[in-house]
Amino acid sequence: MFNYLANPTRFLKLQAAVQPWLTTLAVIVLGYGLYLGLFVAPPDYQQGETVRIMFIHVPASSLAMGIYVFMAFAHAIGFIFRHPLADAAAKAAAPVGAVLTLISLATGSLWGKPMWGTWWVWDARLTSMFVLFLLYLGYIAVWQAVEEPHRAARIAGIVALVGVINVPIIKFSVEWWNTLHQPASLLKKGGPAIDSAILTPLLWNMAGFALMAAALVLLLMRTEVLSRRVRQMEMAQVGRAG
Repeated sequence: MFNYLANPTRFLKLQAAVQPWLTTLAVIVLGYGLYLGLFVAPPDYQQGETVRIMFIHVPASSLAMGIYVFMAFAHAIGFIFRHPLADAAAKAAAPVGAVLTLISLATGSLWGKPMWGTWWVWDARLTSMFVLFLLYLGYIAVWQAVEEPHRAARIAGIVALVGVINVPIIKFSVEWWNTLHQPASLLKKGGPAIDSAILTPLLWNMAGFALMAAALVLLLMRTEVLSRRVRQMEMAQVGRAG
């Protein structure tokens, strides 16, 4: 499959076949997850109705970090194996990750106000998450600023690979430093410390967010591949005219 998808034409055919099914599945799973989280899940005994922010905040935060790791991995594949679509996959994933990071920051602020009494604090978790947002913006800016695609891919790849060190900082910040942010309650020793009435809709929403992100990345990858083809044809026409 790795070598099969190295051919852009094969990728476009596979993407066209998968896209409708993936998008439909994402809408169904995410819709059901939001229904469970917003209307079925009980209020928390401490946080009350504000706990429902979790069903958007946690999936967005997890995927924001996961997508950046994916971008770094894709660029590593591009550097090592010269896979022609690796940098296109990373470039397509960046706007999705940036939006999810922004959602994470916004919902975290909304959640923090009733819980902490403030919209924002510069503690380790929030600050490192904000740094992730800046890394996304910087990565996207490289692609916009550098016109030559191969050079842009190299510079963007360096940004992604260097910036990925921020992801474990985000993950373990609540353990390494004193922070207002609560410690991990989903991925921890002994299993999740969340009641099943809250955990079930949370997992549905995490799956829905992941499927929707995958659908968007595939769609943006298609746009990127087609735009590169157009650029190649334009350059070929300029060459023949010259």
